[in-house]
Amino acid sequence: MEKDQNLNTNNLSEKENSKPDKDSSTEKTHSINKKEQKQKDISPEEKISELEDKLTRTLAEMENQRRRFEKEKDEAFDYGGFVFARESLNLIDNLERAKESLKNDETLKDSEALKKTLNNLEIINKDLISIFKKNNIEPIVSISKKLDPNFHQAMLEIEEDEKEPGTIIQEIQKGFMMKDRLLRPSLVAVSKKSEKKDDDDKQDKKNKQNQDKSTNK
Repeated sequence: MEKDQNLNTNNLSEKENSKPDKDSSTEKTHSINKKEQKQKDISPEEKISELEDKLTRTLAEMENQRRRFEKEKDEAFDYGGFVFARESLNLIDNLERAKESLKNDETLKDSEALKKTLNNLEIINKDLISIFKKNNIEPIVSISKKLDPNFHQAMLEIEEDEKEPGTIIQEIQKGFMMKDRLLRPSLVAVSKKSEKKDDDDKQDKKNKQNQDKSTNK
């Protein structure tokens, strides 16, 4: 008997669970009816205006995509060889190193062979620079310019009282631009005041301040 009662109870609970949720169905029906009613309430003019707005947005998005594509295409055309160009600068660096190495070789000093070799290396260097220029790659002018972190990288400071502090007085490695982009910065040495000059300037400034104080009294 107990088993039969349990079975009947389980069957009732299953039937109750299987019954559709009337409240949920009613809410869905009301929601659909409201949506349909809202669509009916929209006038033809409003529908046309809504469609025109969607069309305008779609056309604007298409135009933005076209412009992005054109920009990417132009950049690929103008700067497609950017990495190759930067790597090619090693040729110029190696030529400069070879020239310096030959100049410092005591066994070749003041020899005709050294002069001819240096002349040939200089011709090759000029040819490379000419090829770069034809491809919109220009060397950065650095000597006697003020240090500009956009184009130069200071590697060391050298005492030089005849130049304004921060003036480039030596080029360690030549920098290059590719059109309006920095291919690589120039590695440079900049001037700074000597310690003696700096001390003298500080003393002159102190003396002037003392003189001003005496005058004001």
